[in-house]
Amino acid sequence: MSLKKHDFRENGDKIDYILTIADNSLILGQRMGELTGHGPTLEVDIACTNIALDLFGQVRSYFQYAAQLAEKSCTEDDLAFLRTEREYKNVLLVEQPNTNFAYVIAKQFLFDHYHFLFLNELQNSNDATLSAIAKKSIKEVSYHKRFSSDWVLRLGDGTSVSKEKIQKAINDLWPFTQELFEPNEAEEKAVELGYGVDIAKLQEEYKQAVEKVLIESTLEVPVFEFYQRGGKKGVHSEHMGYLLSDMQYMQRTYPGMKW
Repeated sequence: MSLKKHDFRENGDKIDYILTIADNSLILGQRMGELTGHGPTLEVDIACTNIALDLFGQVRSYFQYAAQLAEKSCTEDDLAFLRTEREYKNVLLVEQPNTNFAYVIAKQFLFDHYHFLFLNELQNSNDATLSAIAKKSIKEVSYHKRFSSDWVLRLGDGTSVSKEKIQKAINDLWPFTQELFEPNEAEEKAVELGYGVDIAKLQEEYKQAVEKVLIESTLEVPVFEFYQRGGKKGVHSEHMGYLLSDMQYMQRTYPGMKW
């Protein structure tokens, strides 16, 4: 099954915008969920699982709203599980693999600081539903940001081995951060109509917040001239297909199944 834009009729732009937001949390939640039972300690294992559940809860709110706007042409489960790879609009950052615990933390850290700033602005949306989702979600994301930032500090200012690993993870994931602030067509339309966030305006505050933590962690701030992008246009990395094959397995194997 493939859900094309024409399925969404006149609400297509807003639905595309909602998917652009929600897909980030969906894919990052899937990545965090991979750690369930595999965390370095029981406490961290539970924390990562709870973060994944928080993200999935936010996704449900977004997808329920998108399905409502789609005038019953799809359900929240269709949006989550039955789109093709090119129909997901998440940024490349969140689909990167959990190479080791340092990569888990670095990826979460780099996204959390953006996510917090984004939701803070989305609370001002003229769309009451999006505003309500943002007001509820920002409380959870505030914890996510504190959790990942604290771990960057612990790893960066820890042993020589932990510092080397978190620095490498930050360096490798840094080229994916620019895409966070480059709007696609749906995001530009959302800003024009007052229900979206002008993400380009968040970049400087994001840079300052992230660099502050890195410097405090005795880590170097990476410098790159070239950045990776494409996820918002449906052009994903090689990791996305493997992730979706796991995430969509039950719904693809047993079409129309109900819980």
